[in-house]
Formats: sequence, C-alpha cells, structure tokens
Amino acid sequence: MFLECGVSEVGMAVVESESGANGRVHRSDVRAARRRLSGLIRKTPVFHTTITSPSGPVPVSLKLEYLQHGGSFKVRGSFNALLEAGEQVEQVVIASSGNAGIAAALASARLHKSCTVVVPESAPHTKVAAMWSHGAEVLWHGTTYADALGYATELAAERSALQLHAYDLPAVVAGAGVIGLELEEQVRGRPSVLAAVGGGGLIAGIAAAIGRRQHVIGVEPVGSPTLHAALAANQPVDIGAPTTAADSLGASRIGDIAMDLSRRHHVRSLLVTDDAIVTAREYLWREFRVVVELAGAAALGAVQSGVYVPEPDERPVVVLCGANTDLSAL
Repeated sequence: MFLECGVSEVGMAVVESESGANGRVHRSDVRAARRRLSGLIRKTPVFHTTITSPSGPVPVSLKLEYLQHGGSFKVRGSFNALLEAGEQVEQVVIASSGNAGIAAALASARLHKSCTVVVPESAPHTKVAAMWSHGAEVLWHGTTYADALGYATELAAERSALQLHAYDLPAVVAGAGVIGLELEEQVRGRPSVLAAVGGGGLIAGIAAAIGRRQHVIGVEPVGSPTLHAALAANQPVDIGAPTTAADSLGASRIGDIAMDLSRRHHVRSLLVTDDAIVTAREYLWREFRVVVELAGAAALGAVQSGVYVPEPDERPVVVLCGANTDLSAL
C-alpha cells in the first residue's frame, strides 16, 4: 500500500522498498536493516537479573530497549524506512498516537527531512511534546488512530510526501527486527523472547530475525488483544475500541505483516491485565530504578504475574520496549 515504484495517480511520492518487496519480511531483510542502521542506533544492553513471580524467583534477561534514541524501539524502523527510501524523499507523514511519531520526527530531523505527525485527540501530551522537540509539525485529527491514519494518507498524497506506517510497513518491521539479531549476540542459548504487542511491528520484526531459532511470545493487555483475536480467527480482525491504560498498545487491529510472521513462526499470544502491567512497572522502578511506560512493562508483567512460566533452567528474554511516560504517573 505504501511503497510502490514511481508517483501515484493522486500525487503521493513513494519509492520501491527493498525490504519485503512481496509484503513479507525475512531474516535477510533484517540483516540488511542492521547494515543500514550502523552508527545511527544504539545496541541496547541486556541486564541479567532475577525477578519475583507466584512460583518464586525467576531468572530473566531484560533487553533495555527503552534506552534507545527517542525512548523506544520505534526509531529503528523509522531510520530504516527513510534510508531505504533514499535522498529523493524530502517530506514524511505518519499517523501516530505516540512513539512512532516521536521516532519518525527524530529520524527525519537527523536525515534532514521535514516530518508531519497526525495524532488523534487522545495522544498523550508528553509524547506530542517530544515530537515537537524534534521539529515535527503535529496535527490533531479525529478521536482514534484510524481517524488519524485516514487523514495522514490524504495529507501525504496532497504533499507528495512519503507516508510511513507505525507498524505495518516492511522496512519498519525489518528495522525493529535488529533487536533479535542483537539478542543472538548478547544472550547465550536460545531462550524464549517476550515482547509487547500493539499493532505488532516489534513482535513481527523479532520473529523475522530469530523465529526459526527461538520461541517468540507476544504479550497483550486483556483490553487490547489484537494478536490474540487474530490468531483465534486465523486472520486480522478489528477488536473495536481498545480498553487499556497502556496507550502504546492501543491498536484496534494487528498488522498484516505481523499476522503473516506469527503464522510462519508460530508466535504465541499471552494476555495480561492492566493491574499486572502497572505492578510490573512499579516493580522495575522500586527494585532497579528503571522508568518505563506501561507498554514497556507489559512483557515483564506476563512473567511476574505467572501468566508465563518459564521451562526449568530457562532464562527468558523480556524486552522493555519504551520509556516515554509522564513521570508524575509513577
């Protein structure tokens, strides 16, 4: 939908994508993204520790992705998509309620492109402020992400701009997948990897990178089960208005790329309550002085609440994916 060769009839400037040319993303695409991103992103560290759970202490490896530029994993995909698009792209448009918009604004500024982010009225002020800090134009439209996405598509066509997608674009997914390649170098063995799911870009990228080698498990709020519902129906479905405190996980439908990769690599979905997510975030702050947003604590919530029980002698990897939060909420 977003990346074809030439200029569309309505005037939106688009370019052919090397990643996932047939709509699919493979490990080779992720490896190409890692080469492209060299020097632009942080190889975020891994912290080996033990956390509490209903069955007792559980050893885990925490991937500290909240230390990434822009405060979340999203910047990996934005940089990859813009670099893949090439220098002919001067304007970028994206719909986002938060982290994807921050990432697009940051990457655009670093690569000397203009960026417009269309946000729904519910977008958190702290995240909008971060978009502004990177020089983005921010436009409010509608009350949902779907409303913002529709307007962003129109705007990109009017301006002949490159339209990025927050999670359902091959280059964006491939960029996020570099996390999986880093984990292969940072963690011994092939433990399960748990990561939060909203629209599915993060879990899809990790699955593309390591899904044939390790178990990849998506963790979702009970009130926003996009992957869970899709796996049950064997196709993406609209779950209606999400009901979760984790605003970054408020997509109403899993992305097509995430659905494809979940099928191919047998990605599981686990559901956690908002209470479990809040408890996990408070635990990270109390025990380690780690500050993450609620979405960033979702995967840990699955382990800490007992929703995910590791195999004996397993040390699962938990991705702490973002930290763009209002500190007064802690």
